Amino acid sequence: MAVKRTGQMSLVEAFVGGNIGGRVGTLDRIDRLVEWDRFEKLLAGLRHDGPGRPGWPALALYKALLLQSLYGLSDRELEEALADRLSFRRFCGLGLAESIPDHTVLSRFRNLLIANGLLEKLFAELNQQLEKAGVILKRGTMLDATLIEASSAPPSGDRAAHDPDAAFGGARKKGRFTFGYKAHVGVDEGSGLIRRAIATPANVNDTVPADGLICGDETAVWADAAYDTHARRARLKAQGKKARIARRPNKHHPELPPRLKRYNRLIARRRAAVETTFATWKNRMRLTHIRYIGLIKAQAQVTLAAIAFNLRRWAAITP
Repeated sequence: MAVKRTGQMSLVEAFVGGNIGGRVGTLDRIDRLVEWDRFEKLLAGLRHDGPGRPGWPALALYKALLLQSLYGLSDRELEEALADRLSFRRFCGLGLAESIPDHTVLSRFRNLLIANGLLEKLFAELNQQLEKAGVILKRGTMLDATLIEASSAPPSGDRAAHDPDAAFGGARKKGRFTFGYKAHVGVDEGSGLIRRAIATPANVNDTVPADGLICGDETAVWADAAYDTHARRARLKAQGKKARIARRPNKHHPELPPRLKRYNRLIARRRAAVETTFATWKNRMRLTHIRYIGLIKAQAQVTLAAIAFNLRRWAAITP
């Protein structure tokens, strides 16, 4: 397969890329931390060109999708940013004089990653690099979930939903429930890095995917009362893990005793750090809507957001 040659930098680009004033931007810090050749090996063999046309380097397109997640851009906005922003071009290895992949190329490449099941492997590769760098602490895993609205309109009257996988869920706000998906995460206590990420329709209870968020090598699991079951606490204890899960009342004990109320307050204080993940997703990375139709593509968007978040976090916590 013919592949476009990229990254031929001019003297001007090399000078600007030298970070005038000694300031190193976030993207440059990320670029220096990551072993990109390991991602390139995972992406090798993907065919994403049309008949008679050389394809874009898979790593350049993958980096572009990471920028999309980092900055909350649509496909068209990403195309425009690649055309306008030198830092984006430099991160992707695109010179000033080069053309850029358009939004259709970027969309097709994302679909190709999904079809080949590569996003989960790319996420696992990044987390292996984070472990190698010693920034994943494994003291504990904090479980939580957040609702993300679907971009498509919800069902109304006789009109079916455009996205059949999305559902209503969460608390009633402004006279309605959220129509969309739920992102469930397992976050490393101390580092704040995401180790697991699962997307479900918004009506799925938090406890359903919870066991899939537990990594197995942590010493404790922190979670609110939505994750509290006798079976889960017993299983974690049998595995030698501390089950730091807030207790909830039941029909036999509708009121928690003061001891368990104090326990729940302690749990809440320790696991509050996981809210930083969602604040970054929604406020800084603009992950407020699932842009695509269907659970498979929702999972892809959440996985890319987890990868991008970990790259940002790695750059932030590394001296």
